[in-house]
Amino acid sequence: MNHPKQEKTFVIIKPDGVQRSLIGELIKRYERIGLKLVGLKMVIPTEEMIEKHYTVDPEWKRKAGEKTIKSYHEKGLTPPTEDPLEASQKILGRLKEYMSSGPVVALVWQGAHAVAIVRKITGGTEPLSSDIGTIRGDFVLDSYELSDTDGRSVRNLVHASGTVDEAEKEIALWFRPEEILSYRLVQDEILYDVNLDGILE
Repeated sequence: MNHPKQEKTFVIIKPDGVQRSLIGELIKRYERIGLKLVGLKMVIPTEEMIEKHYTVDPEWKRKAGEKTIKSYHEKGLTPPTEDPLEASQKILGRLKEYMSSGPVVALVWQGAHAVAIVRKITGGTEPLSSDIGTIRGDFVLDSYELSDTDGRSVRNLVHASGTVDEAEKEIALWFRPEEILSYRLVQDEILYDVNLDGILE
C-alpha cells in the first residue's frame, strides 16, 4: 500500500484563470500548504477532450444536474428545469464551449490528503457561495444565476478532482505516465520525516 504522502490529485486552471493572469497566484495557493507539483502542461483542449474529462465519472451528469437544481432552490429561485440530466446536458454544452475557448494549465499535485486539501483551498463550485479565503471566494464574483442569465458556464477559475478515483482517471486522461515526475523536495523532510532527525548537523 502506498504511503498517504503519495496521493495525487488533478487541477485545471481554466481559461478565465489564464486570461486573468492568475496562474502563478493559483499555483502558489496549492504549493504553500506543502503539496508537490509533479505534472504541469499548458494546452488548448478540444470539446471532445472536455466531454471525456467531465464524464470520467459516469455519475457526473446526474450529480451536476442535482447540484445545480438544489442551489437554485436554496436561493428561493426557480431552476430552468427540474430534470437533473437535462440540466447537466446544458451544463456540459456550456463547459465544452468555455473550456476549449483558450489555453488551460493542467496540473498534478502530490501530498497527504491531496484531493481533500485542494478541494478545500479551491472552494465550492459556485463562487458566490464560496468562503472567503478560498480561491473562488477570493478571486471570482460569478454565480449560477448570473451565468444562466447570460447563457454561459460559471467562470470559477479552477477544476479540482472530487475523489482519489476521479483524480486517477483524470490524470490518466491528461498526462502520459512519463509526464508525471518523481523527485524529492527538501520540504518533504519537514512534512513527512517521522523524527525530524535530519535537521541538526
